[in-house]
Amino acid sequence: MSTRITVGLDVGDRSIELCILDSDGEVQERSRLPNRMAALQVRFQGSAPMRVVLETGKHSPWISRALESWGHEVLVANARRVHLIGRDHRKNDASDAETLARLGRMDPRLLRPIRHRGEVTQAGLSFLRARDALVRSRTLQINVVRGLIKSAGGSVPKCSAESFHRRAAEALPPELSPALVPLLEIIGMLTAKITQMEQEIERLCEERYPETRLLRQIKGVGPITALAFVLVLEDPQRFATSRSVGAYLGLVPRQRASGDSDPQLRVTKTGDRMLRRLLVQSAQYILGPFGPDCDLRRYGERIALRGGMNAKKRAVVAVARKLSSLLFALWTSGSVYEPLRQQRTAA
Repeated sequence: MSTRITVGLDVGDRSIELCILDSDGEVQERSRLPNRMAALQVRFQGSAPMRVVLETGKHSPWISRALESWGHEVLVANARRVHLIGRDHRKNDASDAETLARLGRMDPRLLRPIRHRGEVTQAGLSFLRARDALVRSRTLQINVVRGLIKSAGGSVPKCSAESFHRRAAEALPPELSPALVPLLEIIGMLTAKITQMEQEIERLCEERYPETRLLRQIKGVGPITALAFVLVLEDPQRFATSRSVGAYLGLVPRQRASGDSDPQLRVTKTGDRMLRRLLVQSAQYILGPFGPDCDLRRYGERIALRGGMNAKKRAVVAVARKLSSLLFALWTSGSVYEPLRQQRTAA
């Protein structure tokens, strides 16, 4: 799309700073708008097509969708890549907006632009993240209760998180009842809400996202991980190969090679944090005592046997990366999962 006008937007929670460059790169306008849909609509709807550049952030999904619906070309810059803004010694909203506009005018590839997900997909991910927040909140409350009971000389029997509020009430010292009974009630309410949300996730997988059945063929991949994988990737056609999925999710090592130096670094941890954590949890199950005998498990065991520092942790990350490629392959091909396919191929 050919555009003559380039607009840089520095988006804040309350306001949006604008810098508009003409075809010669001269500043045509500097202004500030309230961070509201109505204000953006008045300024951009009905105007000539422009190239609009903004950084990733909390507001960038809905702003980019609105601007694209009004006929503008939108570039959402990867905030990790725009070092000119983060390292500017005279950083302010106006200069940030101008820097974005000039980078977008010169070469959009410098911004490493991303593509936001659709509104329906974003709503599904929000549901998963809300459930994840409840689980983390429950874990925090459980740890508090366990610690306080231990400090009084008691202990809570080993149990699941779902039954903790009942088992802890039985082991509760009388002197701690006024302090801990309210916490146990909160834990019980959180457990009930989490159960309801997990039932809704099951329904979504069956009715709206039937492709998750292909992913759930692998033992250790449940409906939450399968749905998160489908929603985060959204469109499998964006990825050239299955190997690129691991890099997209931050499961490949960093690289800082220079000359003869090529140190071994940690993984990049880019991409969606929730999905990366879910894949690691699945990999831990596959390598754990209840994991099935499969190619993934044997692959991880070979890496763990190499020894060295953090060999088991490296094996878990490697299996998670391999798992992401396998899930992508099952999704795109629609094939039946074979746990020991490599062994059968070798035979």
